[in-house]
Amino acid sequence: QVQLVESGGGQVQAGGSLRLSCAASGRTFSSYAMGWFRQAPGKEREFAARISWRGRNKYYADSVKGRFTISRDNAKNTVYLEMNSLKPEDTAVYYCAADPQSGDRRGGTMYIYWGQGTQVTVSS
Repeated sequence: QVQLVESGGGQVQAGGSLRLSCAASGRTFSSYAMGWFRQAPGKEREFAARISWRGRNKYYADSVKGRFTISRDNAKNTVYLEMNSLKPEDTAVYYCAADPQSGDRRGGTMYIYWGQGTQVTVSS
């Protein structure tokens, strides 16, 4: 069992930056690939970024590539999402999630543990 708690959301102006954190409980955190998803009002949840269990492999949605950076610290049981050059269209609730399988997996149904989400609002 893995419990996930996101933090770091907030309101920022376009062009600004935020760093999201996702703290995990449980001793097996390092055996999971971790992903960040987001859901904007009235839209479906979408994949943003993913990192392998060792942190060697990272995957990004085209919409965030070059602006967002995913990382993890297994000693701290935490995964991060550094978001730069934020745009109003990045406004969403951001969720972290854990996947026991490796590879480039972007479907939300592949992830078995989810956090409650943190709101990110980007104003123009």
